Amino acid sequence: MDSKIHAVKIIKPNKLSSAEELADFSKEELIAKIQSLEAHNTQLQNIINKSPNKASLNSISNNFDFLKCGFRHILLHVFYLGWDYQGFAVQEDTTNTIEYHLFQALMKTCLIKNRESANYHRCGRTDKGVSSFGQVISIDVRSKLSSDTEQDLDNEIDYCKVLNRVLPSNIQCVAWAPSQSDFSARFNCISRTYKYYFPKGNLNIHKMREASKYLIGSHDFRNFAKMDVGNGVVQFVRSILEFQIQPWNLNKDVKDEFSLYVAIIKGNAFLWHQIRYIMGVLFLIGANKEEPSLVLRLLNVEENPRKPEYNMANEIPLNLFLCEYDEVTWRVSQESLRVVIQKLQQIWYFTTVKSSMIRDTINNLLGKLENPTDITCLSECLIGGVKSKKYVPVMMRKTCESLEDKIQHYSKRKRIEIVVKSSETNK
Repeated sequence: MDSKIHAVKIIKPNKLSSAEELADFSKEELIAKIQSLEAHNTQLQNIINKSPNKASLNSISNNFDFLKCGFRHILLHVFYLGWDYQGFAVQEDTTNTIEYHLFQALMKTCLIKNRESANYHRCGRTDKGVSSFGQVISIDVRSKLSSDTEQDLDNEIDYCKVLNRVLPSNIQCVAWAPSQSDFSARFNCISRTYKYYFPKGNLNIHKMREASKYLIGSHDFRNFAKMDVGNGVVQFVRSILEFQIQPWNLNKDVKDEFSLYVAIIKGNAFLWHQIRYIMGVLFLIGANKEEPSLVLRLLNVEENPRKPEYNMANEIPLNLFLCEYDEVTWRVSQESLRVVIQKLQQIWYFTTVKSSMIRDTINNLLGKLENPTDITCLSECLIGGVKSKKYVPVMMRKTCESLEDKIQHYSKRKRIEIVVKSSETNK
């Protein structure tokens, strides 16, 4: 019999512990559970305290007779500048998220009664500071039509116009599309494209491009991601379909250290922080601190099952730029789109003026510096963490826990349950 493990499935146990389970806990485990529950209660109280409009929104929903309305399932194409937000998804301890503002707008305009009944999915869950031009959500919303003919759709509620009036100027709807009720913005997405913007500085773009080619294809990216084992993620094979590094503006002098480049990464799906860890490695290679072959070594999880400790790139330049679907026809309101562009132009104007003022100051101060060539490479600010005086190669650094160690860790703490499937073969 061959008892070799060939599959590991993670199942989250019921969050409500029985009396028998609690009796088996050690004193330390019980203390930890009580502290966790107290912290959770504090978070919930903070939500209540920070949500003064919740009662008024519920009042609006309760006074609106949804029973007299028809509903349709739609996709919404949303853009947001995430720099000042705590991420896309709703969180327990803050209202400063993209999703929070979206649902506030959806309920305020009586397009939905509540989130629970809205058949809601999101394509991607971007983290704190990350932006998106291509985020897509699927949701059931109020409709004034009973059919989906092209002529009738022209008379449908202008969902983008209605929502944009009450959304912040840095969160706006671009287009919408009718869809079947079982269509999911997450599970029906065929590809996602991210863009990461960065200044050239003194980076060796040729070496970065060489290294990026090794990432294309299906690989185990556990050494280029944060392992989210506590939430059941134990498979780290993902496929990168395209990876390009090119000047953002082809008409500008690409040799200027202030010129912007953009990395364009297309794949089916991505792991937690995968893009940022990839860019962190590419910046080290571009700074001539590592060779392109480092990517191959990190992808070889059999020889290197533990991820070396290195810093991921900053979140601000990252943008979920495109989410693609089969057979989706987007509807764009020209009137609404003009208003959106005007709002973006205003944001661009003030941001560009600030950037130009800073650039002017830098040029003035460089003229007073005796040796301006010893200024730190511009791209180094995109990699966080403490900079050591002597550089230590990535493969010589301390490593993190292996996947197997993390699985055992969460299993021991009863955060997850391991179900092992073994194969049996006759000799």
